[in-house]
Amino acid sequence: MLRITAAIALLVCLITTDAEARRYRHRGRLPWCGIYMTQYTGIHKRNLWLAAEWAKEGSNAGGPGVGVIVVWRHHVGIITGQDSNGRWLIHSGNDGNAVRTRARSLAGVIAYRKV
Repeated sequence: MLRITAAIALLVCLITTDAEARRYRHRGRLPWCGIYMTQYTGIHKRNLWLAAEWAKEGSNAGGPGVGVIVVWRHHVGIITGQDSNGRWLIHSGNDGNAVRTRARSLAGVIAYRKV
């Protein structure tokens, strides 16, 4: 997975201008969760590299559910199920600098989207 992450970061650096690169950075780092989600969903739109832009993609899901894109201000993932305690399992990139699926709090969510 680290190789994929490095390849994505290199690709972004190669195809963006300095001004664009600054737009896609958060706290000096490349927020690659949005980039990962474009690869995962097959929706290849550069604006979706910013996690918050996913709040405008597709249609309103009305709340959490399996297959729903969940958007926080600085993170995006997809709900893949629920654990034995009823917590939603979120699959995303750049979660602890890795791609992983884990139970995650939905506090602070700004949108639930069907794409």
